[in-house]
Amino acid sequence: MSDISSEEQLLEFLYACPVGLIECDIAGEIALMNPHAMQHLLPLAGARDPGNLFAALEQHAPELRSIVASYAPSTGRICDGHRIFVDLGSRRRTAPPKVLACTLMKLGPDRLMATLSDISQQVVQEERLRQADTWFATLLDGVNDYAALTITQNGRIESADPCFTRQTGHDCADVLGRDLTELLHTEATGGDLRLEEQLVIAGRDGWHLQEGWQQRADGERYWCQRLVVARSEGDERRASGFSVILRDVPRREEAAEDVRRLLTCDHLTGAANRRHFGQVMEREQAHWRELRQSLSLIVLDLDHFKSVNDTHGHPVGDILLCRVAEVCTALLPPRGIFARLGGEEFGALLPRYDNDQAMTLAEEMRTAIAALEVETPRGQLTVTASLGCASLDEADGSIDALIALADKRLYVAKQAGRNQVCHHQASAA
Repeated sequence: MSDISSEEQLLEFLYACPVGLIECDIAGEIALMNPHAMQHLLPLAGARDPGNLFAALEQHAPELRSIVASYAPSTGRICDGHRIFVDLGSRRRTAPPKVLACTLMKLGPDRLMATLSDISQQVVQEERLRQADTWFATLLDGVNDYAALTITQNGRIESADPCFTRQTGHDCADVLGRDLTELLHTEATGGDLRLEEQLVIAGRDGWHLQEGWQQRADGERYWCQRLVVARSEGDERRASGFSVILRDVPRREEAAEDVRRLLTCDHLTGAANRRHFGQVMEREQAHWRELRQSLSLIVLDLDHFKSVNDTHGHPVGDILLCRVAEVCTALLPPRGIFARLGGEEFGALLPRYDNDQAMTLAEEMRTAIAALEVETPRGQLTVTASLGCASLDEADGSIDALIALADKRLYVAKQAGRNQVCHHQASAA
Protein backbone atom coordinates (compact mmCIF):
# COMPACT_ATOMS: atom_id res chain seq x y z
CA MET A 1 0.00 0.00 0.00
CA SER A 2 1.46 3.38 -0.99
CA ASP A 3 1.92 6.31 1.38
CA ILE A 4 -0.62 8.36 -0.58
CA SER A 5 -3.33 5.73 -0.30
CA SER A 6 -2.64 5.38 3.42
CA GLU A 7 -3.05 9.13 3.89
CA GLU A 8 -6.27 9.11 1.87
CA GLN A 9 -7.63 6.25 3.96
CA LEU A 10 -6.70 8.10 7.14
CA LEU A 11 -8.52 11.22 5.94
CA GLU A 12 -11.57 9.16 4.97
CA PHE A 13 -11.55 7.60 8.42
CA LEU A 14 -11.28 10.98 10.16
CA TYR A 15 -14.19 12.42 8.17
CA ALA A 16 -16.40 9.34 8.54
CA CYS A 17 -15.62 8.65 12.21
CA PRO A 18 -18.88 9.04 14.23
CA VAL A 19 -17.07 10.63 17.20
CA GLY A 20 -14.99 13.78 17.48
CA LEU A 21 -11.22 13.23 17.29
CA ILE A 22 -8.72 15.86 18.41
CA GLU A 23 -4.94 15.70 18.53
CA CYS A 24 -3.19 18.36 20.59
CA ASP A 25 -0.10 19.01 22.66
CA ILE A 26 0.08 18.91 26.45
CA ALA A 27 -0.90 22.60 26.63
CA GLY A 28 -4.03 21.94 24.58
CA GLU A 29 -2.89 23.49 21.26
CA ILE A 30 -4.81 21.59 18.57
CA ALA A 31 -2.89 20.10 15.62
CA LEU A 32 -5.67 17.97 14.11
CA MET A 33 -9.46 17.94 14.48
CA ASN A 34 -12.09 16.07 12.47
CA PRO A 35 -15.52 17.51 11.45
CA HIS A 36 -17.41 15.84 14.31
CA ALA A 37 -15.05 17.42 16.82
CA MET A 38 -15.54 20.82 15.17
CA GLN A 39 -19.33 20.47 15.49
CA HIS A 40 -18.99 19.90 19.22
CA LEU A 41 -16.10 22.22 20.04
CA LEU A 42 -16.63 25.39 18.01
CA PRO A 43 -20.06 26.30 19.48
CA LEU A 44 -18.63 25.90 22.99
CA ALA A 45 -15.56 28.06 22.43
CA GLY A 46 -17.47 31.32 22.07
CA ALA A 47 -14.99 34.19 22.25
CA ARG A 48 -12.27 31.91 23.58
CA ASP A 49 -9.53 30.34 21.47
CA PRO A 50 -11.05 27.47 19.43
CA GLY A 51 -7.55 26.31 18.57
CA ASN A 52 -6.84 25.25 22.13
CA LEU A 53 -8.81 22.35 23.62
CA PHE A 54 -8.66 23.58 27.22
CA ALA A 55 -9.50 27.19 26.32
CA ALA A 56 -12.45 26.13 24.14
CA LEU A 57 -13.90 24.03 26.98
CA GLU A 58 -12.96 26.43 29.79
CA GLN A 59 -16.53 27.55 30.47
CA HIS A 60 -17.93 24.02 30.54
CA ALA A 61 -15.10 21.75 31.73
CA PRO A 62 -12.43 23.88 33.41
CA GLU A 63 -11.25 20.80 35.31
CA LEU A 64 -9.80 19.14 32.18
CA ARG A 65 -6.59 21.18 32.34
CA SER A 66 -5.87 20.12 35.93
CA ILE A 67 -6.83 16.50 35.19
CA VAL A 68 -4.19 16.39 32.46
CA ALA A 69 -1.62 18.23 34.58
CA SER A 70 -2.04 15.77 37.46
CA TYR A 71 -1.46 12.71 35.22
CA ALA A 72 2.21 11.76 35.76
CA PRO A 73 2.88 8.80 33.35
CA SER A 74 4.33 9.65 29.93
CA THR A 75 1.64 7.58 28.18
CA GLY A 76 -1.73 6.11 29.06
CA ARG A 77 -5.42 6.85 29.46
CA ILE A 78 -5.95 10.06 31.45
CA CYS A 79 -9.74 9.90 31.68
CA ASP A 80 -12.44 7.77 30.10
CA GLY A 81 -15.86 9.18 29.25
CA HIS A 82 -15.48 12.29 31.44
CA ARG A 83 -18.86 14.03 31.24
CA ILE A 84 -19.17 17.64 30.15
CA PHE A 85 -22.57 19.18 30.85
CA VAL A 86 -22.95 21.88 28.26
CA ASP A 87 -26.15 23.54 29.48
CA LEU A 88 -26.46 25.38 32.78
CA GLY A 89 -29.05 23.07 34.34
CA SER A 90 -31.89 21.74 32.21
CA ARG A 91 -34.29 24.67 32.21
CA ARG A 92 -35.47 24.15 28.65
CA ARG A 93 -37.85 21.22 28.79
CA THR A 94 -38.25 20.91 25.01
CA ALA A 95 -34.93 19.05 24.74
CA PRO A 96 -32.65 17.21 27.16
CA PRO A 97 -29.51 19.02 28.33
CA LYS A 98 -26.55 18.37 26.04
CA VAL A 99 -23.87 16.16 27.57
CA LEU A 100 -20.55 15.27 25.93
CA ALA A 101 -18.29 12.37 26.90
CA CYS A 102 -14.58 13.17 26.69
CA THR A 103 -11.81 10.56 26.70
CA LEU A 104 -8.19 11.73 26.88
CA MET A 105 -5.17 9.59 25.97
CA LYS A 106 -1.58 10.61 26.53
CA LEU A 107 0.34 9.37 23.48
CA GLY A 108 3.67 10.80 24.59
CA PRO A 109 5.20 13.36 26.97
CA ASP A 110 3.79 16.24 24.90
CA ARG A 111 1.04 14.66 22.80
CA LEU A 112 -2.64 14.07 23.59
CA MET A 113 -5.53 12.47 21.74
CA ALA A 114 -9.08 13.39 22.75
CA THR A 115 -12.45 12.02 21.69
CA LEU A 116 -15.79 13.82 22.08
CA SER A 117 -19.19 12.17 21.69
CA ASP A 118 -22.75 13.30 22.41
CA ILE A 119 -24.32 11.13 25.13
CA SER A 120 -27.30 13.35 25.94
CA GLN A 121 -29.93 10.68 25.32
CA GLN A 122 -27.93 8.11 27.26
CA VAL A 123 -27.82 10.43 30.27
CA VAL A 124 -31.60 10.97 30.10
CA GLN A 125 -32.13 7.21 30.06
CA GLU A 126 -29.71 6.73 32.96
CA GLU A 127 -31.63 9.30 35.00
CA ARG A 128 -34.90 7.45 34.36
CA LEU A 129 -33.31 4.16 35.36
CA ARG A 130 -31.80 5.75 38.46
CA GLN A 131 -35.18 7.07 39.58
CA ALA A 132 -36.76 3.66 39.03
CA ASP A 133 -33.90 1.94 40.86
CA THR A 134 -34.25 4.30 43.83
CA TRP A 135 -37.98 3.64 44.03
CA PHE A 136 -37.68 -0.14 43.87
CA ALA A 137 -34.66 -0.19 46.19
CA THR A 138 -36.82 1.49 48.83
CA LEU A 139 -39.40 -1.27 48.46
CA LEU A 140 -36.84 -4.08 48.51
CA ASP A 141 -34.52 -2.75 51.21
CA GLY A 142 -37.43 -1.99 53.48
CA VAL A 143 -37.83 0.77 56.02
CA ASN A 144 -36.32 0.68 59.48
CA ASP A 145 -39.25 2.39 61.14
CA TYR A 146 -42.33 4.56 60.70
CA ALA A 147 -43.06 7.30 63.20
CA ALA A 148 -46.49 8.94 63.31
CA LEU A 149 -47.44 12.13 65.14
CA THR A 150 -49.90 14.98 64.99
CA ILE A 151 -49.05 18.66 65.22
CA THR A 152 -50.96 21.92 65.49
CA GLN A 153 -51.20 24.60 62.81
CA ASN A 154 -48.03 26.21 64.12
CA GLY A 155 -46.04 22.95 64.36
CA ARG A 156 -46.38 22.01 68.04
CA ILE A 157 -46.66 18.29 68.82
CA GLU A 158 -50.06 17.05 70.03
CA SER A 159 -49.36 13.31 69.98
CA ALA A 160 -46.58 10.88 69.03
CA ASP A 161 -46.42 7.10 68.84
CA PRO A 162 -43.71 4.85 70.39
CA CYS A 163 -41.99 4.57 66.97
CA PHE A 164 -41.14 8.27 67.23
CA THR A 165 -39.06 7.50 70.32
CA ARG A 166 -37.34 4.53 68.65
CA GLN A 167 -36.54 6.53 65.53
CA THR A 168 -35.47 9.86 67.00
CA GLY A 169 -34.46 9.02 70.58
CA HIS A 170 -36.87 11.61 72.02
CA ASP A 171 -39.33 10.35 74.66
CA CYS A 172 -42.96 10.76 73.54
CA ALA A 173 -44.11 12.17 76.87
CA ASP A 174 -41.37 14.81 76.86
CA VAL A 175 -42.08 16.18 73.38
CA LEU A 176 -45.78 17.01 73.78
CA GLY A 177 -46.32 20.72 73.25
CA ARG A 178 -42.83 21.26 71.82
CA ASP A 179 -42.09 22.66 68.38
CA LEU A 180 -41.35 19.77 66.01
CA THR A 181 -38.73 21.90 64.22
CA GLU A 182 -36.60 21.90 67.38
CA LEU A 183 -36.47 18.09 67.36
CA LEU A 184 -36.02 17.24 63.68
CA HIS A 185 -32.61 18.90 63.19
CA THR A 186 -32.93 18.84 59.41
CA GLU A 187 -29.66 19.76 57.69
CA ALA A 188 -30.12 23.26 56.27
CA THR A 189 -27.41 22.72 53.65
CA GLY A 190 -29.42 19.94 52.03
CA GLY A 191 -31.81 22.41 50.40
CA ASP A 192 -34.84 20.99 52.22
CA LEU A 193 -37.83 23.14 53.03
CA ARG A 194 -38.28 24.19 56.61
CA LEU A 195 -41.23 22.65 58.48
CA GLU A 196 -43.24 25.88 58.39
CA GLU A 197 -42.80 25.99 54.61
CA GLN A 198 -43.94 22.38 54.33
CA LEU A 199 -47.04 23.27 56.33
CA VAL A 200 -47.89 26.11 53.94
CA ILE A 201 -47.71 23.77 50.93
CA ALA A 202 -49.54 20.94 52.71
CA GLY A 203 -52.27 23.36 53.80
CA ARG A 204 -52.71 24.45 50.19
CA ASP A 205 -52.30 21.11 48.36
CA GLY A 206 -53.34 18.67 51.10
CA TRP A 207 -49.91 17.06 51.56
CA HIS A 208 -46.18 17.49 50.97
CA LEU A 209 -43.33 14.95 50.85
CA GLN A 210 -39.58 15.49 51.03
CA GLU A 211 -36.52 13.54 52.10
CA GLY A 212 -33.09 14.40 53.44
CA TRP A 213 -30.61 14.00 56.28
CA GLN A 214 -31.84 14.45 59.85
CA GLN A 215 -30.31 13.85 63.27
CA ARG A 216 -31.44 11.70 66.17
CA ALA A 217 -31.25 12.91 69.75
CA ASP A 218 -27.72 11.46 70.09
CA GLY A 219 -26.49 13.31 66.98
CA GLU A 220 -26.52 10.32 64.60
CA ARG A 221 -27.48 11.19 61.02
CA TYR A 222 -30.14 9.20 59.18
CA TRP A 223 -31.97 9.50 55.87
CA CYS A 224 -35.58 10.45 56.54
CA GLN A 225 -38.62 10.75 54.31
CA ARG A 226 -41.10 13.21 55.84
CA LEU A 227 -44.76 13.29 54.79
CA VAL A 228 -46.98 16.11 56.08
CA VAL A 229 -50.76 15.73 55.57
CA ALA A 230 -53.28 18.47 56.34
CA ARG A 231 -56.22 17.70 58.68
CA SER A 232 -59.46 19.65 58.79
CA GLU A 233 -62.53 19.47 60.98
CA GLY A 234 -66.03 19.35 59.51
CA ASP A 235 -66.48 21.45 56.40
CA GLU A 236 -63.56 23.77 57.16
CA ARG A 237 -61.27 24.23 54.18
CA ARG A 238 -58.44 25.64 56.28
CA ALA A 239 -56.20 23.02 57.91
CA SER A 240 -56.85 22.71 61.65
CA GLY A 241 -53.68 20.64 62.14
CA PHE A 242 -51.37 18.18 60.46
CA SER A 243 -50.37 14.52 60.58
CA VAL A 244 -46.68 13.77 60.07
CA ILE A 245 -45.11 10.46 59.02
CA LEU A 246 -41.33 10.02 59.37
CA ARG A 247 -39.72 7.08 57.51
CA ASP A 248 -36.23 5.92 58.44
CA VAL A 249 -34.94 4.72 55.05
CA PRO A 250 -31.69 2.70 54.89
CA ARG A 251 -28.97 4.13 52.62
CA ARG A 252 -25.50 3.04 51.70
CA GLU A 253 -24.10 6.31 53.02
CA GLU A 254 -20.44 6.13 51.99
CA ALA A 255 -21.15 4.98 48.45
CA ALA A 256 -23.95 7.51 48.06
CA GLU A 257 -21.71 10.31 49.33
CA ASP A 258 -18.93 9.36 46.89
CA VAL A 259 -21.38 9.41 44.00
CA ARG A 260 -22.83 12.71 45.18
CA ARG A 261 -19.39 14.35 45.26
CA LEU A 262 -18.55 12.98 41.82
CA LEU A 263 -21.76 14.32 40.29
CA THR A 264 -22.05 17.66 42.07
CA CYS A 265 -18.53 18.97 42.80
CA ASP A 266 -15.97 20.75 40.66
CA HIS A 267 -12.88 18.54 40.17
CA LEU A 268 -10.39 21.27 41.09
CA THR A 269 -11.91 23.54 43.74
CA GLY A 270 -14.45 21.29 45.45
CA ALA A 271 -17.15 23.92 44.89
CA ALA A 272 -20.40 22.87 43.23
CA ASN A 273 -20.19 22.30 39.48
CA ARG A 274 -22.31 23.97 36.79
CA ARG A 275 -24.71 21.07 36.46
CA HIS A 276 -25.50 20.85 40.17
CA PHE A 277 -25.77 24.63 40.44
CA GLY A 278 -28.36 24.64 37.66
CA GLN A 279 -30.35 21.87 39.33
CA VAL A 280 -30.39 23.74 42.65
CA MET A 281 -31.51 26.91 40.86
CA GLU A 282 -34.47 25.04 39.40
CA ARG A 283 -35.40 23.61 42.79
CA GLU A 284 -35.17 26.97 44.52
CA GLN A 285 -37.16 28.59 41.70
CA ALA A 286 -39.96 26.10 42.43
CA HIS A 287 -39.79 27.02 46.13
CA TRP A 288 -39.95 30.71 45.16
CA ARG A 289 -43.09 30.11 43.13
CA GLU A 290 -44.74 28.22 45.99
CA LEU A 291 -43.71 30.43 48.91
CA ARG A 292 -42.47 33.72 47.40
CA GLN A 293 -39.35 33.60 49.56
CA SER A 294 -36.48 35.84 48.41
CA LEU A 295 -33.85 34.26 46.16
CA SER A 296 -30.70 36.05 44.98
CA LEU A 297 -27.71 35.27 42.79
CA ILE A 298 -24.15 36.57 42.95
CA VAL A 299 -21.80 36.06 40.02
CA LEU A 300 -18.12 36.93 40.33
CA ASP A 301 -15.20 36.92 37.96
CA LEU A 302 -11.54 37.24 38.97
CA ASP A 303 -9.91 40.32 37.49
CA HIS A 304 -7.06 39.85 34.97
CA PHE A 305 -6.84 36.14 35.79
CA LYS A 306 -5.36 35.28 32.40
CA SER A 307 -2.25 37.27 33.30
CA VAL A 308 -1.92 35.16 36.47
CA ASN A 309 -1.75 31.97 34.41
CA ASP A 310 0.53 33.57 31.81
CA THR A 311 2.94 34.96 34.41
CA HIS A 312 2.91 32.32 37.16
CA GLY A 313 1.63 29.22 35.35
CA HIS A 314 -1.58 27.24 35.64
CA PRO A 315 -0.59 25.35 38.86
CA VAL A 316 -0.39 28.68 40.71
CA GLY A 317 -3.65 29.78 39.08
CA ASP A 318 -5.27 26.56 40.28
CA ILE A 319 -4.12 27.22 43.85
CA LEU A 320 -5.62 30.69 43.67
CA LEU A 321 -8.94 29.34 42.38
CA CYS A 322 -9.07 26.86 45.27
CA ARG A 323 -8.38 29.62 47.80
CA VAL A 324 -11.13 31.80 46.32
CA ALA A 325 -13.63 28.94 46.54
CA GLU A 326 -12.55 28.27 50.13
CA VAL A 327 -12.97 31.82 51.45
CA CYS A 328 -16.26 32.44 49.62
CA THR A 329 -17.80 29.15 50.73
CA ALA A 330 -16.93 30.00 54.33
CA LEU A 331 -19.07 33.16 54.06
CA LEU A 332 -22.21 31.42 52.78
CA PRO A 333 -25.43 31.24 54.80
CA PRO A 334 -26.67 27.70 55.66
CA ARG A 335 -28.75 27.17 52.51
CA GLY A 336 -26.38 29.00 50.16
CA ILE A 337 -24.44 27.19 47.45
CA PHE A 338 -21.17 28.31 45.84
CA ALA A 339 -20.19 26.97 42.42
CA ARG A 340 -17.47 27.22 39.84
CA LEU A 341 -19.27 28.11 36.63
CA GLY A 342 -16.22 28.00 34.38
CA GLY A 343 -12.61 29.15 34.34
CA GLU A 344 -12.31 32.01 36.82
CA GLU A 345 -16.08 32.61 37.06
CA PHE A 346 -18.04 31.61 40.17
CA GLY A 347 -21.62 31.94 41.37
CA ALA A 348 -23.40 31.96 44.73
CA LEU A 349 -27.10 31.14 45.03
CA LEU A 350 -28.73 32.56 48.14
CA PRO A 351 -32.20 31.30 49.13
CA ARG A 352 -34.11 33.71 51.40
CA TYR A 353 -31.67 36.55 50.66
CA ASP A 354 -33.04 39.74 49.14
CA ASN A 355 -30.96 42.02 46.92
CA ASP A 356 -29.62 44.16 49.78
CA GLN A 357 -28.51 41.09 51.75
CA ALA A 358 -26.86 39.69 48.63
CA MET A 359 -25.05 42.99 48.08
CA THR A 360 -23.71 42.89 51.62
CA LEU A 361 -22.47 39.32 51.21
CA ALA A 362 -20.96 40.13 47.81
CA GLU A 363 -18.98 42.96 49.39
CA GLU A 364 -17.72 40.56 52.07
CA MET A 365 -16.64 38.14 49.33
CA ARG A 366 -14.89 40.91 47.41
CA THR A 367 -12.99 41.96 50.54
CA ALA A 368 -12.02 38.36 51.40
CA ILE A 369 -10.73 37.71 47.87
CA ALA A 370 -8.70 40.92 47.84
CA ALA A 371 -7.09 39.87 51.14
CA LEU A 372 -5.86 36.54 49.74
CA GLU A 373 -2.10 36.08 49.38
CA VAL A 374 -0.42 33.22 47.55
CA GLU A 375 3.34 32.69 47.76
CA THR A 376 4.99 32.04 44.37
CA PRO A 377 8.60 31.84 43.09
CA ARG A 378 8.02 35.34 41.68
CA GLY A 379 6.83 36.71 44.98
CA GLN A 380 3.51 37.25 46.67
CA LEU A 381 0.42 37.04 44.47
CA THR A 382 -2.90 38.79 45.12
CA VAL A 383 -6.06 39.04 43.07
CA THR A 384 -9.30 41.02 42.99
CA ALA A 385 -12.78 40.20 41.77
CA SER A 386 -15.73 41.98 40.20
CA LEU A 387 -19.22 40.96 41.26
CA GLY A 388 -22.82 41.39 40.15
CA CYS A 389 -26.01 40.62 42.11
CA ALA A 390 -29.63 40.09 41.15
CA SER A 391 -32.79 38.71 42.73
CA LEU A 392 -35.46 36.46 41.27
CA ASP A 393 -38.12 39.06 42.09
CA GLU A 394 -36.35 41.52 39.78
CA ALA A 395 -36.23 38.85 37.06
CA ASP A 396 -39.98 38.11 37.33
CA GLY A 397 -39.26 34.53 38.38
CA SER A 398 -37.19 33.65 35.29
CA ILE A 399 -33.90 31.80 35.86
CA ASP A 400 -32.61 32.89 32.45
CA ALA A 401 -33.41 36.52 33.23
CA LEU A 402 -31.83 36.21 36.70
CA ILE A 403 -28.55 34.96 35.23
CA ALA A 404 -28.60 37.60 32.48
CA LEU A 405 -29.23 40.41 34.98
CA ALA A 406 -26.45 39.28 37.33
CA ASP A 407 -24.07 38.94 34.36
CA LYS A 408 -24.99 42.42 33.15
CA ARG A 409 -24.17 43.87 36.56
CA LEU A 410 -20.90 41.96 36.66
CA TYR A 411 -20.01 43.56 33.31
CA VAL A 412 -20.89 47.00 34.72
CA ALA A 413 -18.54 46.36 37.66
CA LYS A 414 -15.76 45.41 35.21
CA GLN A 415 -16.35 48.53 33.11
CA ALA A 416 -16.35 50.74 36.21
CA GLY A 417 -12.81 49.73 37.13
CA ARG A 418 -13.03 46.19 38.58
CA ASN A 419 -12.62 45.11 42.23
CA GLN A 420 -16.14 46.20 43.10
CA VAL A 421 -19.73 45.07 43.47
CA CYS A 422 -22.25 46.56 41.07
CA HIS A 423 -25.20 48.15 42.88
CA HIS A 424 -28.56 47.44 41.29
CA GLN A 425 -29.34 51.16 40.93
CA ALA A 426 -25.98 51.64 39.22
CA SER A 427 -26.75 49.05 36.53
CA ALA A 428 -30.09 50.72 35.82
CA ALA A 429 -28.56 54.16 35.42
